[in-house]
Amino acid sequence: MRRLALLLALVAAPAFAVEPDEVLDDPALEARARDISAGLRCPVCRNESIDESNAGVSRDLRLMVRERLVAGDSDAEAVQAVVDRYGEYVLLKPDASGANLILWLAAPGLLILAGGVAFVSIRRRASGPEDRLTEDEEARLRDILKP
Repeated sequence: MRRLALLLALVAAPAFAVEPDEVLDDPALEARARDISAGLRCPVCRNESIDESNAGVSRDLRLMVRERLVAGDSDAEAVQAVVDRYGEYVLLKPDASGANLILWLAAPGLLILAGGVAFVSIRRRASGPEDRLTEDEEARLRDILKP
């Protein structure tokens, strides 16, 4: 029974990241804050959203998002405020525009390039050696290899 309770506590640990004193009274604003928090990366935890992270900076970011929403900011404005402060690194899903477009296209481009190189090298290898022996060279080789 204790193991089950421990297992449930470990599985549900990310759900405890948002503390009760952070939760907004307005359920609609709280839902918006949760949606925004789920899309923002914790600067400390790497690939963990601020909604799941227990780090102090994540708590500060959650509070900042909630303050912005209470002040009347739209979701985009609240996210932009966080991005202005911490850079695009905090976005779990960065925009595919501008300089980021190069990063988004680099991996598929390199995969296509590698596939092309592999295809060409396999075709060359399958066609066999390009330098064949002349008839005289083959006769001389047979003479050398005779027992």
